[in-house]
Amino acid sequence: MVNFFDLHCDTLSKALNENKKLYENDLHISLKKAKKYNHYIQCFAVWIPDEFKGGAAMELFNRAYRKLIFEHENNRDTFSICKDAKDIENITNLKDRIGIILTVEGGAVLGGNIENVGYLRKKGVRMMTLTWNGSCEIGDGVGVDNARGLSLFGKKVVKKMEKSGIIVDISHASEKLFYDVCEISEKPFVATHSNSKKICSHRRNLKDEQFKMIAKCGGMVGINFCKDFLSDKGFPSFDDIIKHAEHFLELGGENTIAFGSDFDGCDVPDEISGIEYIENLYEYFLKKNYNQNVVDRIFFDNAYNFMINNL
Repeated sequence: MVNFFDLHCDTLSKALNENKKLYENDLHISLKKAKKYNHYIQCFAVWIPDEFKGGAAMELFNRAYRKLIFEHENNRDTFSICKDAKDIENITNLKDRIGIILTVEGGAVLGGNIENVGYLRKKGVRMMTLTWNGSCEIGDGVGVDNARGLSLFGKKVVKKMEKSGIIVDISHASEKLFYDVCEISEKPFVATHSNSKKICSHRRNLKDEQFKMIAKCGGMVGINFCKDFLSDKGFPSFDDIIKHAEHFLELGGENTIAFGSDFDGCDVPDEISGIEYIENLYEYFLKKNYNQNVVDRIFFDNAYNFMINNL
């Protein structure tokens, strides 16, 4: 049976916005569909859109958090919320149990208050993107013209996150912000859902140098299923996903690559339009003569080992 560890999805936020349940729904991810996998661990992001600022941003997080807790109370036999390495290890020792790691997509959630880093940690958040596409108190995202890097507050946030045990995620960050993180970070950081700019030129993808720097620090890069991030030509397929994986492997990323599907946060190729199709992608890698050990690393082991060592 296939194991799958996904560094990023927007299912929690979409379920909140559309008043849908996590166990059974018509979204890309439902817990019912995911039960087919041997071991499955999913990072559920709380998305903070750029227009949410200050108290409104934190209230959005709190609403999503309450949604997750409510769903957990009603599905305790299906999934566990993983707050540390021991929780993650326990998932692999339990039959038919899904692991959920709570993350945040957008540092605007802090509202410019450094103490909110500690608040998020107490709620179980273990990873946070510093920006979304626009600007926040931490710095600028990839969608900002003449973007700056980390603000003074942003530099304090990175240090506070590392001290608090919240992993820094640079997906959506401007290039300047990325290099600022490289300069001041003391722990591995990640790009949870970003592809290769060499394969697809979208602004959200990573240059080779950026990937190498993440790999060098012991971080992770999650391959994103978003159509626009997979191919410049449109109509992407499994082959395009493999092209990104192959390029990252050529850069020495055998221990660095994972998946950050972006399920329920973007338009994805028809042949992988939900969690139930992950096993088809797994089999496709094998049909393309990828070593099973390498495939297992990409689909589960790399992300699992990273989290065990960094939570």
